[in-house]
Amino acid sequence: MRVLGIETSCDETSAAVLEGTGDQVRLASLVILSQDVHRIFGGVVPEIASRAHLTAIVPVVQRALADADTNAIDAVTVTNAPGLVGALLVGVSYAKAFAFARGIPVLGVHHMEGHLFATALEHPGAVPPFTALLVSGGHTMLLDVEAWGRYRLLGRTRDDAAGEAFDKVAKLLGLPYPGGPHLERLAATSDGGRYRFARPMVRRDQTPADADFYDLSFSGLKTAVLNAVKGADAALDADRAAIARAFQDSLIDTLVEKTARAARQFGRDRVVLGGGVACNRALASAMRARFEDRGVRVFAPAPRFATDNAAMIARAGLFHLERGERSSLDLNAFASQPIPGLVAA
Repeated sequence: MRVLGIETSCDETSAAVLEGTGDQVRLASLVILSQDVHRIFGGVVPEIASRAHLTAIVPVVQRALADADTNAIDAVTVTNAPGLVGALLVGVSYAKAFAFARGIPVLGVHHMEGHLFATALEHPGAVPPFTALLVSGGHTMLLDVEAWGRYRLLGRTRDDAAGEAFDKVAKLLGLPYPGGPHLERLAATSDGGRYRFARPMVRRDQTPADADFYDLSFSGLKTAVLNAVKGADAALDADRAAIARAFQDSLIDTLVEKTARAARQFGRDRVVLGGGVACNRALASAMRARFEDRGVRVFAPAPRFATDNAAMIARAGLFHLERGERSSLDLNAFASQPIPGLVAA
């Protein structure tokens, strides 16, 4: 089967062509066009994002088809939730028109389920069963994946997502948007010095029966950084790298601890990272260091599969298409929607 994937959930316009069946797939093309205009405003402006998708969607899809050297598509998959509704509607509307004109099926795909499939596009071993940590600018969630289409949502952030925390702390430290990569580079130049922040929602006496055993929270950590920045005052230039390192260490240690709990509780020997924050090399290194003596393999995606991309949408969509699932032409976009296939934790 040859599938066209379309992704427009935020500020990347992406299209991809995927060929194959099951886990035996080949990525024929992947085009990702990022909207750098949002750097001016220090964050994504939804209306600007929607208009940029309108301008880019046709040439991006055409480029993906040209790169794949084909015009024969069997089905179209498109992100329809969650995300910025205006941005999603551009992709959904185009996908429905494309499918209708060619008389082929269209299928809406959940963005976060796409991230579950993304790493397997380059790592054949990143297939169920595994523990998944999805960390992005808008979402942070911990899942047990017993099979494709069967997911246990164990924990999620109660406030800021990990990527959002990176961006907000970067802004406090005077770094450009998007802040995550800049903060990571700055943190690498320091050992944290005299700064150390508590690991939020991590206590030694927690048990799986506790509501916060897997859950995450970063708002308090963000406030601690704000207080440190205010306390540094005139010495901020000298302390900026140390504060960045202390923040990153706290956030990463928390993510690693929560992931280790999930892998141990469900007896998983594979851990899969997904989402934009999975690009953070310190996170991947810390995760591998935690599991290296336990025989647990850790899979992290390359940057092009970690960011919002249409290849993961095509891959997740292919799974559902092979199960006979289809969307009707009244397919709509939703800002928020539960990940499909959830089973009781």
